[in-house]
Amino acid sequence: MEAVLAELAVAGAASDRPDINVLQKARAALARTDRAPLPIGVLLSGSGTNLQALIDAIASGDLNAEIRLVVGSRPSAYGLKRAEAAGIQTLTLSKEVYADPIQADEVIAHELLAAGCEYVIMAGYMRMVHAPLLATFPNRVINIHPALLPSFQGAHGIQDAFDRGVKVTGVTVHIANAVYDMGPIIAQRALAIEEGWDLETLEEHIHAIEHVLYPEVIQMLADGRVHVRDDLTVEVRPEGSGL
Repeated sequence: MEAVLAELAVAGAASDRPDINVLQKARAALARTDRAPLPIGVLLSGSGTNLQALIDAIASGDLNAEIRLVVGSRPSAYGLKRAEAAGIQTLTLSKEVYADPIQADEVIAHELLAAGCEYVIMAGYMRMVHAPLLATFPNRVINIHPALLPSFQGAHGIQDAFDRGVKVTGVTVHIANAVYDMGPIIAQRALAIEEGWDLETLEEHIHAIEHVLYPEVIQMLADGRVHVRDDLTVEVRPEGSGL
């Protein structure tokens, strides 16, 4: 453990922005009972059902994490009310700030760091993230997408899969990078589409998977099980294996 902490200290001395693998190795070296809750920030734009799934998983003891800050891209986002009801600090930026996306991400990155967040969790955040966030949290911005990437990228993954008539779709959790919906994939879960389903039924099943899979993946991060290889694929190691 001393060697791991020394490595983390060296990385911190060189930069206040350690890569995911350094932080994951440090968590993996600890006994599970010694791991502090994973400090995360959540970005959202809408109803916040994935945020609620995280809040509920934390409350039930299934997720060892602490949501330090919720950032909403719209003041009307219901997810902000969910955060406030749970006693979580919130931040909403004005349209004027968002008019300059780089400036907006600089503000968000600063506030997330000030809140002590180690990972950024995108939960229905309908804006692309840019260099200020990606550089501040290298390989530590996580996104969930309602399709099996690399298929059906973009903002309408459920609709596009439905319109194409595919028989299997699903959900992907991946690391966000500068290329939209193309970052390293951490986990996927498939869903067979049954005959007779309409779009609304498919959406309900996709969201049900999201609400289970996202807390599971964040718990993987809390356990230090996620390792990004040099080729930008992800290895999820078993609990207790060490990184």
